[in-house]
Amino acid sequence: MSRNPSAGAATDPDEVVRFDDVSMRYGRGPEVLRDLSFSLSPGSFHFLTGPSGAGKSSLLKLIYLAARPSKGLIHLFGHDIAHADPGDRPQLRRRIGVVFQDLLLLEHMTAFDNAALPLRIGGARPQEYRDDVAELLTWVGLGARMHALPATLAGGEKQRLAIARAVVNRPQILLADEPTSNVDHEMALRIYRLFVELNRLGTTVLIATHDQDLVARSGRPSLHLEGGRLGLRAPQGPALS
Repeated sequence: MSRNPSAGAATDPDEVVRFDDVSMRYGRGPEVLRDLSFSLSPGSFHFLTGPSGAGKSSLLKLIYLAARPSKGLIHLFGHDIAHADPGDRPQLRRRIGVVFQDLLLLEHMTAFDNAALPLRIGGARPQEYRDDVAELLTWVGLGARMHALPATLAGGEKQRLAIARAVVNRPQILLADEPTSNVDHEMALRIYRLFVELNRLGTTVLIATHDQDLVARSGRPSLHLEGGRLGLRAPQGPALS
């Protein structure tokens, strides 16, 4: 991660995300994020920490193109978002997987159909993805629950289903907003290890969390948001496998 890249410089091909002096506000309100400059390299793993209301979810929204900055430049995969062709935005979004804080599972669809939804939206036919989705659900520990509806799943199972849906398109970046907030400590560790395995396969991972114990035990660096400003905190120990 580079904390202070030069504004206007050519995008480094080894950066999947770069912010140059980015600020954000909602309407005419105060700035939620102020002058953020940082980059994420391919295959990196960071936590995003900070108190409630610090702007963690807002920063994630900027990365997955659900919001626009009030000033500054954002580059994704070498594309200057402000000047990118609008037709390129859906393609860029498909390279980013998101685990939302409220999960956004569709209650009338089975676990299998929830996980496969991004593929269906992308135009794939069931016979093209059936085996891959079943294998993915088995990998996250839901092989025996793939025909269950979300209402019948436990909290940790829902979280793992949301992760499966987020990575079914094999994204280059995975963003997760408080993925361990509603599960116990043991399930939090299990979910964290899923992210570690995805990272080992080459996915860039950024996890927004309040779980300071998990951050401390993970041995991973964190980006800390407070007062609208962003700082880098070094790992506190060896990486938790």
